[in-house]
Amino acid sequence: MIARVLAFSVRRRWYVLLFAIAAAMAGAWALTVLPIDAVPDVTNVQVQVNAFAPALSPLEVEKQVTFPIEVALAGTPGLEKTWSFSRNGFAQVTAVFTDRTDIYFARQQVTERLNEAKNALPPGVDLKMGPVSTGLGEVYWWSVDYEPPPSPPPPPSLTLPRERGREGWGKGEGKEGAVPVRDREPGWQSDGSYLTPEGERLGDELSRLVYLRTIQDWIVRPQLKTVRGVAGADAIGGYVKQYRVEPDPAKLVGYGLSISQIVSAIEANNASRGANYIERFGEGYVVRTSGRVESLAEIRDIVVATRGDTPVYVKDVADVTVGRDLRSGTASMNGRETVLGTVLMLVGGNSRTVAADVDAKIRQINRTLPPGIRVRTVLNRTALVDATVGTVATNLMEGAGLVVLVLLLLLGNVRAAAITALVIPITMLVTALGMLQVRLSANLMSLGALDFGLIVDGAVIIAENSLRHLAGRQR
Repeated sequence: MIARVLAFSVRRRWYVLLFAIAAAMAGAWALTVLPIDAVPDVTNVQVQVNAFAPALSPLEVEKQVTFPIEVALAGTPGLEKTWSFSRNGFAQVTAVFTDRTDIYFARQQVTERLNEAKNALPPGVDLKMGPVSTGLGEVYWWSVDYEPPPSPPPPPSLTLPRERGREGWGKGEGKEGAVPVRDREPGWQSDGSYLTPEGERLGDELSRLVYLRTIQDWIVRPQLKTVRGVAGADAIGGYVKQYRVEPDPAKLVGYGLSISQIVSAIEANNASRGANYIERFGEGYVVRTSGRVESLAEIRDIVVATRGDTPVYVKDVADVTVGRDLRSGTASMNGRETVLGTVLMLVGGNSRTVAADVDAKIRQINRTLPPGIRVRTVLNRTALVDATVGTVATNLMEGAGLVVLVLLLLLGNVRAAAITALVIPITMLVTALGMLQVRLSANLMSLGALDFGLIVDGAVIIAENSLRHLAGRQR
């Protein structure tokens, strides 16, 4: 069989040459569309279930939450195993499925089982499934932070002639990158506080961290979740903003009120109502009233009860302030507390493409943020992928050059060495075409596994044997 193939190749060498050129061109096209990544994602098909039960201890979480969830998931089609852990007020159950199971089919099966298990769980337990991502899904990290605050104003004797208290400069006055300070305009103020576009003055570190987390949760994260290939965006650091109503026990006793009455009054005065519509002269007018609370002043002016003809407001029995939620973690960068976020990539996505799209979105978001606040890149998977691909490409070129040199020295014939060396690029191009067909990315493992010795082994044997026969005929 080999003799027939060789005979055909010699007699129809132009056909063989055209076929090799066509295969090389197809492989070159495959390289342009082949997904490039750093490492392959070999994570099995799994679905994570997170359960939040703040009132339960680890032992109670294990008995009343984790175990019922595992029992409910037992027998799910395609399920291989489950493993879990229980902590104070939190449990996580991971369901591992067979490799041939579709991830979205698995999540649908888990959702149906969880709906059935909710009746067996204690009241107040919140169940959530993890994102459609894996352990290698963190492709981009960013931080939301203020630009350097202004330096203290210079002494009056050194102040330049200008309208005092209106405009100044931050660190690096008169230099490139200086931060302008304009009082009564959004941004840093001359007294060291920060003025938001909504007119709120942030004079302490706590309030500024609360504002950073608000920007992260309501401006940055919603836009990043719209990027193609993003499964989710998480955040850590800062403080979640809260509107706190702190009743005074002495005042409650004096007015004869209870905390439940305050809660009921606030809930009743924070709702919108609709009353259908009114037809008049052939037109329909929608009747509705908006009762949503939009500021601290509106909360303070909510009526809790009446004593005689005098209304009792929330501000009469409680302090209404802007507070922060309790947190179990924080984030810092360069020794300063900040807000960090991470993007999770969808299962099967290409980290290089997703990270590049997220980076472009970050630059777009920066143009819409309030003055003095910027989103900075902390980790970009694209840099890792580019460095990995560069290293692999360098190693492949050096290896190919070394093989050609060895062939030239051993065969002692330039044409034979050149013909044998052509096997390397043609084989790599055909390999790229096959990788594209089976949806395998070009990464450190797939490209680094190329063995030039195996690639040129057969070509070396055939070329050496051909040279031996030619030398025999010449003699």
